[in-house]
Amino acid sequence: MKDPAHIALGSVGPAGPGFERVRAVADAVLYEGYLLYPYRRSSAKNRVRWQFGILAPRAWVEADGPVPAALAGSVESWQQQTECLLEAGSDATVHVRVRYLQLQHKSVERRAEHGRYTAVESLEADGRMHLTFDEAVPRERDIVVPLADLLTADRQFPVGAPGGEESEELDGAGRVVRRLHPVEALTTLSAERLDGPCALHRLRVRTENTGQSVGAGTAREEALRHTLIATHTFIGGSGLEFISLTDPPQWAEAAARACRNIHTYPVLADDEGSRHLLLSSPILLPDHPQVAPESPGDLHDAAEIDEILSLRTLLLTDEEKREARATDPRAAEILDRVDGMPPEVFARLHGAIRSLRATPPPQVEPTLTAPARASTPWWDEGGDDGLSPATDSALVDGVPVRKGSRVRLRPRGHGADAHDMFLIDRTARVEAVFHDVDGSVHVAVSLEDDPTAELHSWYGRFFYFRPDELQPLATDPAQERTDGRHRAVEA
Repeated sequence: MKDPAHIALGSVGPAGPGFERVRAVADAVLYEGYLLYPYRRSSAKNRVRWQFGILAPRAWVEADGPVPAALAGSVESWQQQTECLLEAGSDATVHVRVRYLQLQHKSVERRAEHGRYTAVESLEADGRMHLTFDEAVPRERDIVVPLADLLTADRQFPVGAPGGEESEELDGAGRVVRRLHPVEALTTLSAERLDGPCALHRLRVRTENTGQSVGAGTAREEALRHTLIATHTFIGGSGLEFISLTDPPQWAEAAARACRNIHTYPVLADDEGSRHLLLSSPILLPDHPQVAPESPGDLHDAAEIDEILSLRTLLLTDEEKREARATDPRAAEILDRVDGMPPEVFARLHGAIRSLRATPPPQVEPTLTAPARASTPWWDEGGDDGLSPATDSALVDGVPVRKGSRVRLRPRGHGADAHDMFLIDRTARVEAVFHDVDGSVHVAVSLEDDPTAELHSWYGRFFYFRPDELQPLATDPAQERTDGRHRAVEA
C-alpha cells in the first residue's frame, strides 16, 4: 500500500544516517557523463547523453520486447532493484534515499513583434551567448520506515517529481525558458528474515518508472523528459549493519549469492571497517569507494584523469570557452575552477602513492581512488586520454594490423581491466592505431558482434588494447581457423 506519511519529498531530503559523508562519491555517479570534455554543445559526444541509471516509461523501454535483467550498466530500463543483506535488531529502522536527475530543457527564444517569442538555437544578449540545450535537476526522495513493518507487507512510496516552467528575460532581446515534464515513479520496500547464526535479513528496494504518457514509438529525446536519469540509492538506518555482497563472510555466502540486483549493485559506502551505509549504483564500485583528496572538483568523467582533462581545458580557445559557458552552468564552473587553479593544487594532480610496497603501484587517477567503471566495458571518450595518431599500423605477432584488420582479443590476466574478462576470445576490427606520449602503442578496436558498434564508432568510443593482447586473424572470417590456444591464420 502507498504510505506517503513516511516519505520526505523535495529536491534535498534530511541529512540521513551519515549519507552526507559519502555524497561526493554519489555525486560522481549522479553526474557521470553529464557533460564531457570539451564541454561544448557542438561536440559530438555531448549530443548523445544520459547513459547510466536510465529508468524510462515501461511501454517505451519494452517496445522491442522485455529488457534482460543485468547487474548494472548503461542499458535503459524501467526498473531498478537492490537486494542486500543486513543484521538487525527488532527495533531497527531503515532509511532509503533515492537520487536521480530530472531532465530540464533550456530553450532560448528571441523576442519578436507584438510581445511574441520565437525559439532559436542561440542568442546574443547581455554581452553573452545563450544556447538551447538540455540540463538536469538533481532530485532526492527519503523514505524512513521500521524494519518490522517491511517484514509484514510490501510498502510503496512515490518518488517522482513534478513538472514546471520558469523563464528568464535577457535584456529585452529575448528570454530563456526552462521546462520540466513530470516524472512518475514508485519505490517499493520489503524485507524477509533469513536463517542463520544471527539476525540476518534480506532487504529489497525496487524503483520503477510508472509513467504512461510515453508510447512505444516516441523518440528517445522526448522519452528522456519523463525519465529518471543516473538513478542510484543510499540505504542506511539505525540498529542495523550491512553485509558486503562483494566479500561476504563464509556463513553468509549462500545468502549473498541469492540476492538479485537489477541494473544496479550495492556496496558498503562508509569508512573502511564500518558497515552502516550502502550505495547501490548503476556504475560498479568497490566497497568503501572514495574520491581522491587531490581531485579539486567534478569533471563529470570519473574514469578519466583530472590532470589531463584540466590541461586540455586550459588549452581551449577563447571562442571554445565562450561556447562551453553558454552550453551549461556546470561547464562554466569547470572553466572557472581550472582557470583559477593554484599551481600547488595543479601539481597534486600529477599522481599519488597510496601505499608503500616492495613494488610501488603506478600513479593513480585523482578521481575515485578505486576508479568507477561502468558494468559494460570501459571505452575511450573520443581520444581524451592523451593518445594522438602517430601511425596507421602496428606489428602484432609480426603481422601488420591497421584500420579494418581483424583481431582476436587476448587481454593479459595480470593488470588488465576487470571487465576484460568478458572480452577474452571475442573478435574485433581495428579502428585506429595510436602512440602514447611514452612511445607505447595502443590499438583501438570495435567488437564484431556488438550491435551498437556503428553508434560507438560515430562518436569515437572504442576498446583499447596493446599489441601483445591481440591475435591477428584472416580478413575474411570464412578463412579463419584456430589451433587451440595458438593464434589463428594471419591476415
